[in-house]
Amino acid sequence: MTEALRVLLADDQTLVRTGFRLILRADGIDVVAEATNGAEAVEAVRRTRPDVVLMDVRMPEMDGLEATRRILAGGSDAPRVIILTTFDLDRYVYAALSAGASGFLLKDVTPEQLTAAVRTVRTGDALLAPTITRRLVERFARQGGDNAALHRDLASLTPRELEVLGLLARGLSNTELAARLHLAETTVKTHVARILAKLGLRDRAQAVVVAYETGLVSAGGPGTARQQDEHP
Repeated sequence: MTEALRVLLADDQTLVRTGFRLILRADGIDVVAEATNGAEAVEAVRRTRPDVVLMDVRMPEMDGLEATRRILAGGSDAPRVIILTTFDLDRYVYAALSAGASGFLLKDVTPEQLTAAVRTVRTGDALLAPTITRRLVERFARQGGDNAALHRDLASLTPRELEVLGLLARGLSNTELAARLHLAETTVKTHVARILAKLGLRDRAQAVVVAYETGLVSAGGPGTARQQDEHP
């Protein structure tokens, strides 16, 4: 992509916005708007059409979770959303991932990590720090009968797609998936794309949430729940 990457900053702390703006612009990334609460962020997205939104999760008037939901309700042309948080295990972050956010960053992120994250989600990939994301999802994934609809959705996946989803939820990259399954990386990408399409998911972050919520992957285990049942 040759067009400048366009980012919207939403955070109620002026120092955070200023620091992130300077870092992004120094790396050639265009900050097209700033917002101090969720309502301002939703309006700014409509007005400026950014590629990526850096969204603080805890803001006055409207928090980042509700703002994320409203922004992503815009359909396939909605921007990617990265949640900013002070806490790596935050229920708001989990809810935002469920709503379609492409990942999250801690506010003490390095400049290199910040710019790399923005560029990563702009290409359509999810921003997943496997260890932290797994602990987050394991802590907050719902259990019980209220996930019947999600279980029915998984019935549309082939055995190979279920295997890919289970490994993806454990934080494996496409390259690692290809090596584990002895497949070409292009084949893995095709499997992932089909999984997202069949389940109506925005990206890999939502796929991780679904894998845990449905019990395909169980908290603390090395593989899928089915694999654990077969190999106690």
